[in-house]
Amino acid sequence: MPASMGTRRAYREVTTRREDQPLSAQPDHAPLTPYAPAPGAPAELLDQLRADQRAAPWVPAFEQEWATALEESRRAFSLAGLYEVVQVWQARLASAPAVEAFLDSSRDETGFVDLEEIRSRRR
Repeated sequence: MPASMGTRRAYREVTTRREDQPLSAQPDHAPLTPYAPAPGAPAELLDQLRADQRAAPWVPAFEQEWATALEESRRAFSLAGLYEVVQVWQARLASAPAVEAFLDSSRDETGFVDLEEIRSRRR
């Protein structure tokens, strides 16, 4: 009886050897990217930023962050930084109306606790 057959019988046909397991093209340790924007998302986002009333400060800031992330992605061979820039700016653009509404409402903070008060209690 070959050695491999004897080993399999000893373990009751349960195989534990690496070569008996199916191969996968995806490594076990590779993290999955939770968010991948569409290929045209940066251009669409830039168009939305240019059409927004805050275009003067936001467009140069986005372009600077995008250029930095693009250079880093070239060095690191990773798209994660580019995805992050798009995701952050999409969130900023989406939350801008709510932030403006809060600022226009005379900043009513009656339901909030002052952070300095909490810090003084701990001392």
